[in-house]
Parts: sequence; structure tokens; C-alpha cells
Amino acid sequence: MILNCAIIENCFGTRHLQFFLLFITLLIVNGQRTCLSVAIIAMTEKIPPEPGIITYPQWTNTDTILSSFFWGYLATQTVGGQLGEHFGPKWFLVGTTILGSVCNVLIPILAQSWGSTGVIICRVVQGLSQGFLLPSTHILISRWTPLYERTTVTNVVYSGMSLGVVTSMMFTGAIAESKLGWPHAFYILGFAGIACGIILGFFGVNSPSLHKNISIDERNYIESSNSVSQKEKVPTPWRSILTSLPVWAILVSSCGENWGTFTLLTEIPSFLSNIMNFDINSNGHLSALPYLVTFFVSFVPPLIADRLISSKTLSIGTTRKIFNSIGMFVPGLALFVLGFVDGTQKVAAVALLVVAVAASSFLNAGEFVNMIDVAPNHTGTILGLTNGSGQLFSILAPLTVGFFGNDKTELILWRKVFWLTTGIYFSTGLFYAIFASGEVQTWNDLENNNSESRNEDRGKEKVEGTRDIVE
Repeated sequence: MILNCAIIENCFGTRHLQFFLLFITLLIVNGQRTCLSVAIIAMTEKIPPEPGIITYPQWTNTDTILSSFFWGYLATQTVGGQLGEHFGPKWFLVGTTILGSVCNVLIPILAQSWGSTGVIICRVVQGLSQGFLLPSTHILISRWTPLYERTTVTNVVYSGMSLGVVTSMMFTGAIAESKLGWPHAFYILGFAGIACGIILGFFGVNSPSLHKNISIDERNYIESSNSVSQKEKVPTPWRSILTSLPVWAILVSSCGENWGTFTLLTEIPSFLSNIMNFDINSNGHLSALPYLVTFFVSFVPPLIADRLISSKTLSIGTTRKIFNSIGMFVPGLALFVLGFVDGTQKVAAVALLVVAVAASSFLNAGEFVNMIDVAPNHTGTILGLTNGSGQLFSILAPLTVGFFGNDKTELILWRKVFWLTTGIYFSTGLFYAIFASGEVQTWNDLENNNSESRNEDRGKEKVEGTRDIVE
């Protein structure tokens, strides 16, 4: 039987349904994560927009509330990747979607019963559950994606996160000013997530080899090029991973990217409210604008990157470095300039925020897909390790605003925040540009892992003998 790759490549297949499910899941779950960034403004208003809407103007720990999600999120990143690789990622993804959605529904209820502590508890548990989200998603992408579709598919799936931010910010701002009030933003997004988790449970599949209805041609097309072991469980080569410079390049870049991303994600609404003096409805729309632009812009870099790689114009490693540098240096420069913008320059401020967020979409053709390049069999573990480390910076980013001062109407506070973020973007982006790689690492393969284990057991075995074992 001759495999017609051209036909399979250009036709809608079973794999595309899996990608669509992942896209919708990320859209809803990231919308839940973002909801609080806009809702917190309405939750702490002195005068409710509508009679009967409860607010909590006495809360002074909003930065702690916003960062609490990441306390839990950090804890389960690496274990999420490990469990997903060994037991299959599907049910972990279903579980995180449903549990996080239940927490979203409980936020208004516990806020009324236990105050800000109740919200913090919900967000910590939500973070714990969502620690499984990205590792599970990345494992599924690595198993279902052919080599030359890798960058594009990864970007399309993860564009759901940008669209989730857009939808959530606009939706939350509108609901918060309506008669329904801010609690209904949490209820609606929460129940949507529960429904999504149930659908994912019925239609999601761990790999092409386990799908009952996929065509043989499509399965062979996927498995022939993605370097993922479909049948054997590959042991995790921890020593090789932890001493690998390409992995460290991804980790360092992830730390810088997370700092910048979550500084913007959690603080844009506050900056627009306190410095630019926008009302909450306008705030929700303008906070969403950078992510709306990002959603559309984000489809361009992966298409170009995949074209450069498939045509062999550039190597995978060079392509990743170029696109990652754009995704780090341009946002850093935009935030540096933003530090000079005051409340009278509203258009300039919004434009710079759009540039900063939209340019970060180039990272989807850089470090974010690079872990699939270097170790497709260990994608979940590496994502958990690198993104988990990055979450340390996600926790610190919102807290840093409070460290620089409590008066968020002072431009000097925001200038310090933006310039610090610029320095982090530039330093971590440079590290990646120097040490990243696009080559599959030798320790990715089962045979090399087994050989490494035997070498450790034998200790001083001769090199020639080791080669014989490998061969």
C-alpha cells in the first residue's frame, strides 16, 4: 500500500477534530483564568453598578488575590507532565477542565461567605488543577502532529488562549456593568467549562494508535514523522534533561516570557483604570484589544516558520532563535517606551500594549514549540519543568507591583514595573538565542536511554563495549 501523504496532508482528518477540542478547551479554561483580572475591579468598587450587587471595597490584598492562582499552578506542572506521559494525558485534561470550572463557579459564593480568603482558596485549587493543562495539551500535540505541521498546529491550538483572554475580558467587563453583575461572569464561564470537559471526555483520544476510526493512511502519515514512541513507555532521562543546554535555553526563555506575559495579563486592567482613567466597560474592551490583535497576528509566524523549515531555507534551530528573539525583544522595547507615556497619551499607551502582547505571539514559533523539536518523547516533562519554573516568575510579577508601591495612580510605579520587565525580556531572550537548538537530542530515544542506564550500572565499562550494547 502506497501512502499518499499529499492527500492526507491537505484534507481534514481525525487529527483536526482533536486539535479543535484542544483549542476550545484552552479558550474556555484561559478565559476562566483571566476573568478575575477584570472582575476584581468591579468586585472592589465602593459603589456597585446595580443595586443588590455585592462589592468588597475593604479588600486591600488584590495583588495577593491575583497571584494566588500561580501558587497552585506552580506545584503541579512537572508532575502533570510526568503523569500525562506515563498514563495518557486525556483524562488529566478532562479532570483539570472540570475541577477548575467548579472552582470558577464557587468564587462568588465563597467570596460572600469567607471574603478574600475564599477567593484565594478557589484560585489556588484552580491553579493546582490547571497545572496539568499545558503539559497534557503539549503531549497530545506531539502525538497527533506530523513534523511539518508542528509549528502551525501548536500555534492554532494555543491561539485559543489568546481568544480566551479576549472573550473573557470583554465578556466580564460587559457583565460586570450589567444588571447581572460580576458574579455571573464566573458562573457562565464555569458552567461552559464543565460542559467542555464532558465533551472532551467523550471525543478526546490519547494518540492516533488508540483511535478506533482514524484511517490507516492518516495514522501512518502522523506517526512516520513525529519521532514519538507510540507503543513503548520511554523512561525519563532526568540527568540528561537537567544538564542539557537546549533545555535550559527553553527554561530561561520561559521564565522571561512568563514574567512579561503575566505582568501584562494581570496588570493591564489596573494600569488602564488608574493611569488612563478608563471606566470598567471600556477597560474590559481595551484590555482585550491586545489579545484580539494577537489572535489574528499569531497565525502568521508559524506559517512562515513551517515554510522556512519545510523548504530547508533555514534550519529548525535558526528558525526558532529568530522568531523567539522577535517575541522577546520587541515586547521589551515596547514596554520600555511605555514607561514614558502618561495619562494624556491614551492612544499611544494602548498601541504600545498591543505591540507588546502581539509581538509575543512569535514565541509560538520559538521556545514554546522547541521542546517538541528537541525531545518529542519527553515533551510533557520538559514543558512541566520549564513552564513550572516560569510560574515562579508569574507569581512574582503581580506582587512586584505591590513591592514598588501601593498607589497605582503613580506613573513612577508603573515605569519601574515596565522597565524591570524590559530587562528580563532582553536578558532571557539573549540566553535563548545563544544556547537553543532545533536538533532531536540523543537521550530522546528509548535505545539511548536504556544504554545510558546500563552505563550508569556498569560504571567504568569501556566505550567500545558500550557501543556494542547500543548497536
